[in-house]
Amino acid sequence: MDKRPVDSNAIKALDEMKMEIAKELGISDTFNNNNADPVTNIFTAGPVGGIMTRKLVEMGEKELMDDE
Repeated sequence: MDKRPVDSNAIKALDEMKMEIAKELGISDTFNNNNADPVTNIFTAGPVGGIMTRKLVEMGEKELMDDE
């Protein structure tokens, strides 16, 4: 496992992407509320994480295609 510090700009960009996707799904209030029910957070985080992963893969694939 890599122990290097994570780039703070990357963390900020991923957090912004998370909020953007949550807004698209209509669940942004769950992520803004730190006192939200943990069960609710689990069920709302799954779809957001899945969409984030798909978008990141698409971005990576596009970048690879552009490099060729």
